[in-house]
Amino acid sequence: MKLVTFTHAQSTRVGAVVDDTVVDSLGSSAIPPRMLDFLALGSEALAAMQALIDSGSHRIPLRDVKLEAPVPRPGKYLAISLNYADHIAETGKDRPEYPSFFTKQSTCVIGTGAAIQRPRVSDKLDYEGELAFVIGRRCRHVPVEKAREVIAGFTIANDVSVRDWQARSPTMMIGKSFDTAGPLGPWIVTADEIPDPHNLELKTRVDEELRQNANTGEMLFNCYEMVAYLSEAMTLEPGDVISTGTPAGVGVKMYPRGYLKPGQTVRIEIEGIGTLVNPVVMEP
Repeated sequence: MKLVTFTHAQSTRVGAVVDDTVVDSLGSSAIPPRMLDFLALGSEALAAMQALIDSGSHRIPLRDVKLEAPVPRPGKYLAISLNYADHIAETGKDRPEYPSFFTKQSTCVIGTGAAIQRPRVSDKLDYEGELAFVIGRRCRHVPVEKAREVIAGFTIANDVSVRDWQARSPTMMIGKSFDTAGPLGPWIVTADEIPDPHNLELKTRVDEELRQNANTGEMLFNCYEMVAYLSEAMTLEPGDVISTGTPAGVGVKMYPRGYLKPGQTVRIEIEGIGTLVNPVVMEP
């Protein structure tokens, strides 16, 4: 199932993509309009959505809706750094002994098609194509072997980074949290449709130029290990987003630098999920 948050007729709500249509949750009183509430209901909400899909009714052409970020305001947006060996090599840093996470503020989140703004205060705007997963159950102290049970599904993230602001602080938070620096989407593919999240092809293109080309199997710490590690410290809740790191090929390590410029478009494709597309504009 491909779960979306979409806007149609000035109303934003949850739906599911089937072929070139969106199944509209307005067709079922059992489906809440907000993704956070939908995920919190768990199997009950999924069953109601599946029943609506099976009915074949309440469908809107995909071209007639605006896809928002599937989780427009996650309670937590956590991202791991230095999680691909080739990216570690291009940065010249040491391989981490433990997973290293930072926070992206939820106000940075945008959906597919929305514009990434190059900020007025910096021209060092960079992309990072990543697999992300969304928590589906409130949980704490989750063992690795049970971590899959708390993941609702998978989506695509662009960990947009303002490199000079990122470098100013060891936490990296501000440089990772500028407005529009968190594209997510185009949807959440439920975990049952991704049998192995650690064997997916990932490609990032800026316009037509292939910048990143990797497989998620190259991650040092896999999705389940991340859940186990984070849940030792904090309660994970439905709708929390965890981004799993980027492979080599980021703009800051190109010669000359491959920073994003207004007028360019970033396309991140992950096998089995889809494509996240965002144009770049100057901050208005």
